[in-house]
Amino acid sequence: MMPKQVTVRLHGALNDFLPPERRGTEFIHRFTGTPSVKDLLESLGPPHPEVELIFVDGKAVDFTHRVEAGSRVAAYPAFHALEVTALIRVGMPLPAVRRFVLDVGLGRLAGFLRMLGFDTLWRNDFEDSALARLSQEDARILLTRDLGLLKRAEVLHGYFPRNTNPSHQLVEVVLRFQLAPWMQPFTRCMACNALLAVAERNDVLGRVPAGVAAMHIHFQQCPSCQRVYWPGTHHQRMQAWVDTLRQLED
Repeated sequence: MMPKQVTVRLHGALNDFLPPERRGTEFIHRFTGTPSVKDLLESLGPPHPEVELIFVDGKAVDFTHRVEAGSRVAAYPAFHALEVTALIRVGMPLPAVRRFVLDVGLGRLAGFLRMLGFDTLWRNDFEDSALARLSQEDARILLTRDLGLLKRAEVLHGYFPRNTNPSHQLVEVVLRFQLAPWMQPFTRCMACNALLAVAERNDVLGRVPAGVAAMHIHFQQCPSCQRVYWPGTHHQRMQAWVDTLRQLED
């Protein structure tokens, strides 16, 4: 079967999934059959949860649109500054409540999201099938650096953190999902995700250093794993970081 060809242009952050020579420019892509535009784009690299708008020959289309030879395909990532309600958005509206599920390689990012107060599931033994299922059934945003996982059909909301540094990944996620207004810092256990409860000094005696018990009167305790938190110097550094994250969307 003779290959067909289309002209493709990916915009914005979708270029991150292309080889350098194809970024920021139109290129010719050859294919066979009549693939959906979703399959064609994913064959180029971008996972479908990162795609917001698709145009074929200047017309907005959905993921099921069949690509014909000679077409011009343009795809755009999610963006917040342009009104697109009159167009066909292939990207799903964000869940009313921002909740997350993360793959095995993003444990530190999971802790940071919990620090900001977000319900975040993470285990070091999650199978890909379980991650995709939890993302769909619980309307959770899947964060993973596994492109194959993000391309699973059941994944509706997801993101591929570009950076490998967890603190930089957190900045990416805060910006991508507009998290600043939703933050409730220091309300969840960073270790197990449970909501924290207020604890009295007498409740934590013997489970915190004696000097900490002498200096502090305000504590929080995890009812699940019994971890104790208090506003020490580490808390102050994290609070400064939270303040910086809030300013990102100003």
